[in-house]
Amino acid sequence: MLSLYTLTFNPLQENTYILATENKECWIIDPGCYDRQEQTELFDLIASHELKPVKIINTHCHVDHVLGNAAVKRKYNIPLLIHPIEEHYLRAVASYAPNYGFATYEPAEADEFLDIKTPMKLGDHTFHLLFVPGHSAGHIALYNKEENLCIAGDVLFRQSIGRTDLPGGNHEQLLESIRTQLFTLPPETKVYPGHGPYTTIEFEKRYNPFFA
Repeated sequence: MLSLYTLTFNPLQENTYILATENKECWIIDPGCYDRQEQTELFDLIASHELKPVKIINTHCHVDHVLGNAAVKRKYNIPLLIHPIEEHYLRAVASYAPNYGFATYEPAEADEFLDIKTPMKLGDHTFHLLFVPGHSAGHIALYNKEENLCIAGDVLFRQSIGRTDLPGGNHEQLLESIRTQLFTLPPETKVYPGHGPYTTIEFEKRYNPFFA
């Protein structure tokens, strides 16, 4: 059984997720920890549960989701994985981060690229990569069938969707991604978004105003 830990970081209230196996191996997904205090909070949680980080994964590379990439890479000496389309957006963060109040943002390069055709393994658990562009051009979501969970980044929120006015955004493409990639998942699937509380596919199909 997987364990899922959530920490909410930075002024944009971004959800950072830690997915861990029974053997304590874990992925750190979208580390948004910006300052030393937030980074220590993440490191302390990992230490308190005796977890062993093996990968950093960015669902997409907007500033609030990548602020902690460099600190986490340095702390654990583990690779950072992104979709190849997102490399351009990751490298661009340094140029605009000060505009969002992140003057001391530290860049980090991707080490590996995600292949949406190739499932990923965390211990004995298989995750399928869903390609869900629209909020960002190379956005991915991570889906595990056995645990009925989907780490969805900024694609689908509780009764809302991701914004599409940022570089790489496309409103119609985002709606299509949700319809074809997320709404085809089992209704009981729990969706863990990049901001706000978790939701389910069934709830959003019924009550999300963008799909009424």
